[in-house]
Amino acid sequence: MNRDEQNLLLAHPPNMPSNPRVLRVAILGAPNAGKSTLSNQLLGRKVFSVSKKVHTTRCQALGVITEEEAQVILLDTPGLISPVKKKKKHNLELSLLEDPWKSMESADLVMVLVDVSDKWTRNQLSPQVLQCLTQFSQVPSILVMNKVDCLKQKSVLLELTAALTEGVVNGKKLKIRQAFLSKPGINCPSPAAKDPNTQSVGGPWRIGWPHFQEIFMLSALSQEDVKILKQYLLAQAQPGPWEFHSEVLTSQTPEEICSNIIREKLLEHLPQEVPYSVQQKTIVWEEGPSGQLVIVQRLMVPKESHVRILIGPKGSLISRIADEVGRDLMNIFLCDVQLHLSVKLFDGPPSAIPAHASSRSS
Repeated sequence: MNRDEQNLLLAHPPNMPSNPRVLRVAILGAPNAGKSTLSNQLLGRKVFSVSKKVHTTRCQALGVITEEEAQVILLDTPGLISPVKKKKKHNLELSLLEDPWKSMESADLVMVLVDVSDKWTRNQLSPQVLQCLTQFSQVPSILVMNKVDCLKQKSVLLELTAALTEGVVNGKKLKIRQAFLSKPGINCPSPAAKDPNTQSVGGPWRIGWPHFQEIFMLSALSQEDVKILKQYLLAQAQPGPWEFHSEVLTSQTPEEICSNIIREKLLEHLPQEVPYSVQQKTIVWEEGPSGQLVIVQRLMVPKESHVRILIGPKGSLISRIADEVGRDLMNIFLCDVQLHLSVKLFDGPPSAIPAHASSRSS
């Protein structure tokens, strides 16, 4: 929970074994495909914020798995979007466009995540994902089909596999009936062909990627499924020096983790565009007299109506958010947490109803 301790750990030379191995994994996918949930499960602890709303991850976050001589570095990136969507959707940050590409530049392996429960997007890889894969075709890639537990008909997985891989995995043709590929709507032009602001990749008819080395069908919420994927990643690590000390779990500062968790709850509880307009400022971050972590954060919004929505009747909503965040932070930092939240207008006085929640671990 201490920023200085975290910085010291990050600066500390890695305590490598005599035969270290390392693997940098870029996780790509459409917004809300489950990238952060899967990353948390692979790490065995909640480090990245998760929400049902899109764009919970606003910039590249880094997680580290270290077991025996192998170290796997997870690059949890924002969901890939087009420049047009960045402009239209809540004035999103430039990092949503740039960070996935930065991750690709340093990746040893690309993990493409597809939400198979989403009937609107599951039949084809997005033009942005295909563009990344095409530009960095020299980087090995795997396909992870997520949320398989949500499918009532498991036979759909075979059909989706054929479409998303163009019938080829690890250089070999899949023995899957081709009827699905001739169904109406499957061989339709890629969205890239319809959107003049999105580069077309591999021709307007490409909907999948025929160069995946492996396919994993899993639920990110299943420990057994995730363990199989984790062991595969550790086995893929190649000889080379570690980048981090074995005790490092993430490159994020404690304050960044806290702000991201608060933002997660704002996305869960606030309607429509409201959470995307909230700015956060940490006022106090200190250790209390009994060793508890004391946090005071101010939430700033542009409209008086947003202040009322965020506070809720008699402060009920903001208190609920603070309480939920406090419980999550206790599990992350493994200590008692006292979190205080207040709401104010940009350049205005703090709200008359400061939200307060005090959470203590048992």
